[in-house]
Amino acid sequence: GKSIGKGQFGEVFGGLNMDTGEYVAIKRIKRNQMECDDMNEVGVLKHLNSEHIVRYKGFCKDKEYMNIILEYVEMGSLHNNIKAFGKFPEKLAASYTYKILSGLHYLHSQDVIHCDLKAANILITKTGGLKLTDFGVSLSLKMKDDENTGEPAGTPNWMAPEVIKFAGASAKSDIWSLGCTIVEMLTGKPPYAGIPSFAALYRIVEDDEPPIPKNIALSDEAREVLLACFRKNPEDRPSAFDLMKMKWME
Repeated sequence: GKSIGKGQFGEVFGGLNMDTGEYVAIKRIKRNQMECDDMNEVGVLKHLNSEHIVRYKGFCKDKEYMNIILEYVEMGSLHNNIKAFGKFPEKLAASYTYKILSGLHYLHSQDVIHCDLKAANILITKTGGLKLTDFGVSLSLKMKDDENTGEPAGTPNWMAPEVIKFAGASAKSDIWSLGCTIVEMLTGKPPYAGIPSFAALYRIVEDDEPPIPKNIALSDEAREVLLACFRKNPEDRPSAFDLMKMKWME
């Protein structure tokens, strides 16, 4: 089928299940980027089942590529929608944040850390639902991919300080990335968007102030959520479930 998107690890194509007539998305990853463990991870991800995450339907491989078969989501990524329509009003950002949290809460309950949460990895359904994608399987790929560069896994602007310091990712690292994704929805860009990656990595670790843009008008409720997500110590950050109960999401 035709290409419907490009990711860090390959291209996504539209495909048709010849048995059922169902339209699916097929992510092609060059096999030299994968190790055997990644195959096992895809197997684990097949058992995950929630309306808030993209379903993994299986995989097939040929000499050159591993093809991961995924649920097809119609409206593309949150990132592309921000690019097309501009930054979101708080009411929409809060509604979307609640849906993202529902997906994170489910993943964390299954002991899966997303590790690369950002608007580009959140897909929108035509009824306004959200589904998280690129979780789990991207982790070991990134670790492998970045061994050569010596850079930590993930996308710098959305990364939690502890991940940059190689102190280990946890469910709470996803909460920091959620804060960055909220900033992305409200301003059109993640924190530290205007500076080079290495400078962003330094600032995330060293800045005392949380990366909340100074030039936007925020309600007290939105600021409260962002301050909670951006606590330096991961143990001080709320869980996805705790955040869902905060006033901004009501």
